[in-house]
Amino acid sequence: MKLVPVTEDVYACLQEGEGTGYSNSGFVNLGSGLVVDSFFDLPHTRDLIALYAGVWRRSPATLVNTHHNGDHCWGNQLFRDCQIIGHRSCRDLMAADRPEELQAVARGKVQDPRLADLAQRLSDFDFSGIELTPPTRVFDDKLTLHDCDTPIELRYVGPAHTASDVIVFLPEKGVLFAGDIVFRQCTPMGWDGSYAQWLAALDAIVDLAPQVVVPGHGPICGIDGVEEMRSYLQYVRREAWQQFEAGRTALEAAKHIDLGPYANWSEPDRLVFNIERAYAEFRNQPVSDRNDLLRWFGDMQALRRFWGTAEGRARLALGMAATASSSTAAT
Repeated sequence: MKLVPVTEDVYACLQEGEGTGYSNSGFVNLGSGLVVDSFFDLPHTRDLIALYAGVWRRSPATLVNTHHNGDHCWGNQLFRDCQIIGHRSCRDLMAADRPEELQAVARGKVQDPRLADLAQRLSDFDFSGIELTPPTRVFDDKLTLHDCDTPIELRYVGPAHTASDVIVFLPEKGVLFAGDIVFRQCTPMGWDGSYAQWLAALDAIVDLAPQVVVPGHGPICGIDGVEEMRSYLQYVRREAWQQFEAGRTALEAAKHIDLGPYANWSEPDRLVFNIERAYAEFRNQPVSDRNDLLRWFGDMQALRRFWGTAEGRARLALGMAATASSSTAAT
């Protein structure tokens, strides 16, 4: 991980590992100090704190969680002296998580072949000793903080990536911490919410016109990164509809969809999750019926195996070649 100055007194901590669990955090070194998100486990969060300690004037008084996924809040206990702020549903949903279950998966103690790849992806993390520490202060729609010598606006934009999505905007600094509303050069994965609300959340970020956007995963960007994320979601939903109409399963659909420029994003196999989410919407299924996660993880593994075959490699190469050709023509 590395500490990146975003603008004067505002920093981002970026984890350069690709894929599951490697999220970003932010730090406002003004007034009483504010941190945006902790990390997935205690060792990584301790490293985060050590980086911030190299620049902060005093220990921060406030921690904001952008949502309840563990990679953005399971290190909260190391900020127990802080006021922890999140959306109301963040507090409620965080309490339902079980770090010990993910620890068993990461250490290969869950003998389900559909989780083999996930175990490998989580092997760098240690979920032992985590005590879930939910927000101590919650809000429903908007909350503006004034104790950092610059206004900090918290806005609820979910349910999009999750039911508890919050963005953190510093209007006087032109900086926005997007949480997992924005993935940059990393394939997103939707849990709760809808495509329509996720796209609306991206539109809301564009309307705020920040100069700098710190995504939940991946490198810092501007509005271009937000628009690229929006284009990905629109493309997948459109392609998924065509495959749905053709009667294909989500896995079959994923094998047929040309990822084009998105094939180079990390974890492209998450496409299966995003198709399943689109299919659920096409069937008018409620959120509670969407998460047959073991089957989805198994299908992700199957998709990766397919891409390893001659046919799969040819399809990926064809899509990337077409994208390169169109980019050259545009230039």
